[in-house]
Amino acid sequence: MPRIEVISHADATGELKDIYDGLVKSRGQLARVHQIQSLRPKSITAHMDLYMEIMYSRSELSRADRELLGTAVSIANGCHYCTRHHGEALNKYWKDDARLEQFVQGEWETVLDARQLAMAEFAKGLTQNPAAHEDQDFTDTLRVHGLSDAAILDAVLVTAYFNFVNRMVLSLGIELEEDGGKGYRY
Repeated sequence: MPRIEVISHADATGELKDIYDGLVKSRGQLARVHQIQSLRPKSITAHMDLYMEIMYSRSELSRADRELLGTAVSIANGCHYCTRHHGEALNKYWKDDARLEQFVQGEWETVLDARQLAMAEFAKGLTQNPAAHEDQDFTDTLRVHGLSDAAILDAVLVTAYFNFVNRMVLSLGIELEEDGGKGYRY
């Protein structure tokens, strides 16, 4: 149950209603992670602009790579909501429920290739111990697996974005939608 007031789609008016309607039109339904920001409608728009830039803009990282990073961060943070949502998005590429479940359960070395594992471990490390990255260059591991500086930047942006969203979800009591997060257009 949300820990702050949330304006429902049915009760939304003006700018908030327009934002909600646009999200339903573009995404297929309204996510609770957006509704939690209903008291600050402009933050929903800024949030979506940031999400679209980081997750959908041109990048050397594939969409699957970015969903893998986001899911890895969410697993590391214990954010069931984002693990479920972005695990579903990742599985649009993997098309393997058993593999996804092994990934979510932490069997990374079993289901990820060396490049994917390096990215997931990088995201996990940056999530769990960001200060360590100040004194040690963990980007070398990514370079060994062929990531350019631009791809490394994108990996850091995805990691930082998901840490932002995970903290919003965890601190404000956002629960998974009744349909389990299925039905979104990714």
